[in-house]
Amino acid sequence: MKKSAILIFNFILSLIILGCSAPKELEYRSYKNFHLEKLGFNASRVNLDLQYYNPNNFGLQLRRTDLDIFINNNFLGHSSSDTLINIARRDTFLLPIKFDTDMKNVFKNVWNTIIGTEVTVRITGKIKVGKANVFMSMPVNYEGKHKFSFF
Repeated sequence: MKKSAILIFNFILSLIILGCSAPKELEYRSYKNFHLEKLGFNASRVNLDLQYYNPNNFGLQLRRTDLDIFINNNFLGHSSSDTLINIARRDTFLLPIKFDTDMKNVFKNVWNTIIGTEVTVRITGKIKVGKANVFMSMPVNYEGKHKFSFF
């Protein structure tokens, strides 16, 4: 009887340890719904949705984002959000991003955008994700080539 109790205890302890493993990092997929909310000579407001994939076998909650956006190593803007987003397990989701940008930094990249060459987009910062209202910070370090074109 004592041996079976130890086996049951070890089994339950193993389930608890496996169930409390740290979540895998979210995977960037693409961007969608890019548009200018406000266009100005000095500053503009940009809205877009970043599409991510949750590779975990469990759902998550995203509590906070704190991101810096760069194009060709020129700072474009900072986005901060404190909205709770529920993320389904093994599914894609959209992360809404809104930021103000200094138009001087945008003008540095206009030529590449007009002629349709690739630009390097880099997003760095932190997000808070968790489950059952227990949150932890995860780094965001994305860099990739994207083609923007007006033609």
